[in-house]
Amino acid sequence: MEKEDLKVLNKGEEEEMELQGYRLCRWRLALVGLGVLCTGGFLLLLLYWMPEWCVKSTCTRTTARDAKVVLMRSTDEFRRWFLARVRVMLAPGSNPFHSLDTQTTSPSSLSSPSSPSHPFSSHASPPLANGHSPHPSDGSPAQELISRFSYYQPIQIRYFTFHSTKYYWNEELQNFEVLNGLEDLQVSCSTLHSEHSAGLTRNQQEYRRLFFGVNEIAVKVPSVFKLLIKEVLNPFYIFQLFSVILWSADEYYYYAVAIVFMSVISIATSLYTIKKQYVMLHDMVATHSIVRVSVCRANKDIEEIMSTDLVPGDVMIIPSNGTIMPCDAVLVSGTCIVNESMLTGESVPVTKTNLPNPEPGERREEADSAYNTEEYKRHTLFCGTNVIQTRFYTGELVKAVVVRTGFSTAKGQLVRSILYPKPTDFKLYRDAYLFLLCLVAVAGIGFVYSIVLSIMNKVPAKTIIIESLDIITITVPPALPAAMTAGIVYAQRRLRDIGIFCISPQRINICGQINLVCFDKTGTLTEDGLDLWGVQRVENGSFHLSEENAYKENLVKSQFVACMATCHSLTKIDGQLSGDPLDLKMFEATGWLLEEATEEETALHNRIMPTVVRPPKQLLPPEPAASPDQDMELYELATAYEIGIVRQFPFSSALQRMCVVARLLGEKRMDAYVKGAPEVVASLCRKDTVPENFAEVLEGYTKQGFRVIALAHRRLESKLTWHKVQNVNRDHIETNVEFLGLIIMQNKLKAETPAVLQDLRQAHIRTVMVTGDNMLTAISVARDCGMIPPQDTVIIADAFPPHNGQAAKITWRYADKPSKTPRLEEVTISLEDNFHIDEQKPQELYHFAMNGKSFAVIEEHFPDMLQKLVLHGTVFARMAPDQKTQLIEALQAVDYFVGMCGDGANDCGALKRAHGGISLSELEASVASPFTSRTPNISCVPSLIREGRAALITSFCVFKFMALYSIIQYISVTLLYSILSNLGDFQFLFIDMAIILVIVFTMSLNPAWKELVARRPPSGLISGPLLFSVLTQILICLGFQTITFLWVRHQPWYTVWTPHTDVCNHSSHLNVSDHNDTELDDHNIQNFENTSLFYVSCFQYLIIAIVFSKGKPFRQPSYKNWPFVLSSFFLYVCLLFIMFYPVQSIDKFLEIVCVPFEWRVKLFLIILVNAAASILMETFVLDIILWKLVFSRDKQGSFVDTPAAQTPQRGINLGTYKCLSWLCCPRKMAPKARYMHLAQELSVDPDWPPKPTTTTEAKPRPENGSTYHIMVNS
Repeated sequence: MEKEDLKVLNKGEEEEMELQGYRLCRWRLALVGLGVLCTGGFLLLLLYWMPEWCVKSTCTRTTARDAKVVLMRSTDEFRRWFLARVRVMLAPGSNPFHSLDTQTTSPSSLSSPSSPSHPFSSHASPPLANGHSPHPSDGSPAQELISRFSYYQPIQIRYFTFHSTKYYWNEELQNFEVLNGLEDLQVSCSTLHSEHSAGLTRNQQEYRRLFFGVNEIAVKVPSVFKLLIKEVLNPFYIFQLFSVILWSADEYYYYAVAIVFMSVISIATSLYTIKKQYVMLHDMVATHSIVRVSVCRANKDIEEIMSTDLVPGDVMIIPSNGTIMPCDAVLVSGTCIVNESMLTGESVPVTKTNLPNPEPGERREEADSAYNTEEYKRHTLFCGTNVIQTRFYTGELVKAVVVRTGFSTAKGQLVRSILYPKPTDFKLYRDAYLFLLCLVAVAGIGFVYSIVLSIMNKVPAKTIIIESLDIITITVPPALPAAMTAGIVYAQRRLRDIGIFCISPQRINICGQINLVCFDKTGTLTEDGLDLWGVQRVENGSFHLSEENAYKENLVKSQFVACMATCHSLTKIDGQLSGDPLDLKMFEATGWLLEEATEEETALHNRIMPTVVRPPKQLLPPEPAASPDQDMELYELATAYEIGIVRQFPFSSALQRMCVVARLLGEKRMDAYVKGAPEVVASLCRKDTVPENFAEVLEGYTKQGFRVIALAHRRLESKLTWHKVQNVNRDHIETNVEFLGLIIMQNKLKAETPAVLQDLRQAHIRTVMVTGDNMLTAISVARDCGMIPPQDTVIIADAFPPHNGQAAKITWRYADKPSKTPRLEEVTISLEDNFHIDEQKPQELYHFAMNGKSFAVIEEHFPDMLQKLVLHGTVFARMAPDQKTQLIEALQAVDYFVGMCGDGANDCGALKRAHGGISLSELEASVASPFTSRTPNISCVPSLIREGRAALITSFCVFKFMALYSIIQYISVTLLYSILSNLGDFQFLFIDMAIILVIVFTMSLNPAWKELVARRPPSGLISGPLLFSVLTQILICLGFQTITFLWVRHQPWYTVWTPHTDVCNHSSHLNVSDHNDTELDDHNIQNFENTSLFYVSCFQYLIIAIVFSKGKPFRQPSYKNWPFVLSSFFLYVCLLFIMFYPVQSIDKFLEIVCVPFEWRVKLFLIILVNAAASILMETFVLDIILWKLVFSRDKQGSFVDTPAAQTPQRGINLGTYKCLSWLCCPRKMAPKARYMHLAQELSVDPDWPPKPTTTTEAKPRPENGSTYHIMVNS
């Protein structure tokens, strides 16, 4: 049982995998080797494509601890297999953080590692039980280090590398685990200061480097040869190689050469693109990634090393003129101004302060929690970000402790996500493989048929093998992948023309299915900048009337203005004020000036020079004139009014506030100023200072869509000296503060926003707002932009975690009262699958809104409820970056195709996770987003969806066309095999090169339709309309080819064709081809059946191309696609010329024979009837009758604010509709999408939506401990 153990790696994380251990088995290896020889290497290819088969056929199961090979399987929906080889290295310890005190060892004791006194001389190394080499796989550095640590027993460390990450065996956990860095120690903030801020010895650094490796994000650019091998070993190219060998054996040299030529071009293009992407990524990562850095050693020396030598625990010195960070590090002293645009997409400089160091008496659990990069990101310098400048103490440099290196860093994780992306799961691609399997099955039938026929006709064995295999190569078209990508390439080019750049072309097709779009608010729906609308001060616990601004003489010395002037993170860069736009607007509204100490000034003082703010002189009241005997300097000092910012506690998304400690010049006591979300700031204030009507005033502003910031102030105790303030915890400062009032900022909607949202709404595409802003502000903006129509109800869900033994609960309340006469609407999610229009429960439209805290509680305690809430959730406010990603996942879990549009700032995770993420930022963060728009507004969203729909429909058209092309050719060849004939080499060449390739690459050029329609294209090939279309066209083509084949044999002039046959002279006055000098035809290509089928099939390819090349409602009509129209017209003219005006040289080249003129006319009539039947079936029967009556299943939720729209069914006789529905859909099919199931359930649930002033509680369910919900009236 022990051998069957299954380990789980990265439990609960995105890269969770199941792991099994294996060891090599010699007899199995020998058997596989024999199999490889017998199959001519094909078995080796199969094992290369299938890692699971490879491991299971060559190895036997063992425990993970003893494994030489590990087989992993991802636990996500793709269930992909991976294998990795387990390696062994020798190290002086098993834990990189163990202290190895060897610095006291004398050099002489290290000089003779093989002397008897040292137990680890090379000959004393114990033999390894599992047969692994005792030498370290990492080479000599480890061996050198082991020789230094000669008092330690070397330990075997087992590990494997997967996706640029090393997994080490942990004896305690009995599993492999990743070493991330200093965070693995769960080290507290105080411990980081006390134990990790001194630096490492050189030996400790080298020892840790054994485990953490070189600090480098190495994007290796593979050689062209490696890429070529990998590309050529694609199953498709192997199939092409097989086809080319087969055609060469059958003397189809021209066609074989043409296919080889096409493949070489395809492979060369693919190699160039892949190589270019690798080089671009390598260059982006390599920029400034290797620099020289200064590190502090444990003996207080400062040493300069290469950044590649850094390990977690090193203390690096941040240079005063800034640097590009080569690792993730936490500041332990000093302050840095950092540009984090590479990670967040936000180019606003961010101030990073040193990690708080609680005093021994203050080290409570919450004040001294374990350090992690997410919670303490305001103190963490991330790899790849640009430190613009530092502020420092003299004698105490700006220092940072390295916490993560290499691929474990924030930048490393981003690069890994680009290097190893998840496969794009899309129904189209899954169905494409199923369709190909169907074609292979059809080929199998032809294969058996040709063998049986050939044996009956006593055909030589060589010919039987070649012609039977040839059927397979005909049925699976070699140009299919090139044809499928053409539409995507054209769509990508059209997107680029309108300023949308794409780094993941396969996602374009998926964008055609998007039926829900999430929007960030600030900078996406609304303008990026904020304008100050007004201020509303508070005095003696009551509000003053609102004022336009605070730029007044009577307010200049007020605490309110002092808070506006000091409570920000602005800094001067090259003489320009820089920082958060909100802070900038607020500070500019005061009219004050900001001055920062220069480097020289800082060097003259023992402590950091504070940033100073002061009002302009014209605002200050006039001072009495100085007396002649008064010292001028003292007078100026006495009359000066300026405030120094002593300490900053930067804005935290989690806390939703920022705080500064400042001192007025000449004052002994310091002041604390707090700014943040009104609800949060009010909760920190003394109750007597908060006006009683605070909630009503705040709600009044937020309902109007204003962004409201609250200010507060506190006079600090005199015992809080400058030094104490530098180390005090912010919780001590931000208590018992006095409420000062509100700043009201106006965030205007972008001009394009309402119209774009209206377009999406009319197209039945749901829109959702996900923002970090205040809930009521977000609801107001949602109403203003049309996301929530005026008459709809908004229900706010407030969720509370379990508290004092009480279960988690949700309370429901209305955001605002709905209109007095609510209109009755159709159900919110329109279910076109029901077909019971009259039975729909009339229901008022409603929308849910919730904040990030409630979302987290609901996700944890009400998982079933979350699915119902996201079905109608429209506003998600105060959402943290990871919660945005979780919301996208929750929407995808109910089968929505989700688009996400954000300005790049804190939206990276969500942009990457969505089916179609569009970043409005052109910064490096756009690397994380599949699409980046140059236009900084949401008008790019409908454009992307339109192009996605056009590309998707193009893919369907091309796939259907390629499938029909192979089937038409298969029918021709199968019919000709029955008379031991075939198509000629140049006939194949003419069909494939002159007709198919030209048509495929021009039919993909139709641009997208100019507007979004309410219908979505099907998501897969295995759908009613597409299957009906393909099958009917196959039957039509089969019928007309069979008629042609049989009819020609019943013609009065028909005879078995020989080089001397001449039937043209008897019935045609046209130019006659003289065939008497034709060579003997070994393959029986030249005959009347072949010629007749060649003419008809050539026209069938063109008919199918025109029939399948559809325009409205997703693409522009084909007549606007000039290249397609011209090429089709030219091909029709050429074919009619060849058919009605025989030219000897052309006939000889194409191996066609002369037939009587009247037979050509008959063939022309066959072609015309064929064309009429195909067009009638596709446009009238499929598009008009069946699509509207039977296949009208849009599978999408729509939030419409009009009564039920006129459906296609209403215009057609109901009896016909019911009859056809009964014939085509005898069983009433349930909707496939999960959200539609939920909508059906909720439409008949009398308790949904929850009534206002009710509470939903979570109760444990005894059998499995999960939760269910009960409604309790409060």
